[in-house]
Amino acid sequence: MTPPTGDGPLTDDVQARHRERIWEAMRAVARPDSRFHWDFSSFIADFEGSDRCAESIRQLDTYRSAERIFITPDNSTEVLRRVAMADGKAFVMSTYGIRRGFLILNPADVPPAERSYAATLDGMDRYGRPVDMAALARWGHIGLLVTGGSAVSTNGVRFGKGHGYFDLEWALLCEIGCADATSEIVDVVHDCQVVDEPLQGADHDVPVDWIVTPTRTLPVHNVRREIGRVRWEMLAGTELATIPPILELQARQA
Repeated sequence: MTPPTGDGPLTDDVQARHRERIWEAMRAVARPDSRFHWDFSSFIADFEGSDRCAESIRQLDTYRSAERIFITPDNSTEVLRRVAMADGKAFVMSTYGIRRGFLILNPADVPPAERSYAATLDGMDRYGRPVDMAALARWGHIGLLVTGGSAVSTNGVRFGKGHGYFDLEWALLCEIGCADATSEIVDVVHDCQVVDEPLQGADHDVPVDWIVTPTRTLPVHNVRREIGRVRWEMLAGTELATIPPILELQARQA
């Protein structure tokens, strides 16, 4: 992938500097997680105003036209999952750490009174349908992908907890033809998580098309994003090398 042009590279030191500042600011607006409390290195936090983010995403032309959506399992995207059900939007969500692959939720399978529960990770396990990569490929094109993050620069370079889950999710979806150059990506963050300077991402970092905060919807101009591909050399020796979607993709390509 050709990285976005920026004033500075997104080195580990730069990421650490921004994360430290942002995570401190997030303590005033974030909602703690029952499993991880305030450990922002372990989860993407929900925050005050995430409901307004979901409403802003509903106004995007891409959301309105998309028949299928991808939504990450972040705390900050839970409201959007509930909204998508109310709007009759089918969506796919990765399981935590992609350890159990992907789940597809058909809103017709969820009683209206159960939408709030179904939007949670436990509820997705109850109402979502586990799918392997072959079934996901048959599901069809995904026009919109929505993710949370720890921070995002004004030129669309995002970084999360440091595990690279979304970059890999994008690559997996592209490898099986579900996502492509026509797909748009939205990053849901609090205003304090926006880095007001351009950054240059690594070649495997996936830039976003939209930054949605509780107060702003920011289009990212001149996004240069190539079709994702799995960087096998980066997975070698990591726990991600053994997750089911990777093993299945390896078998498909053998």
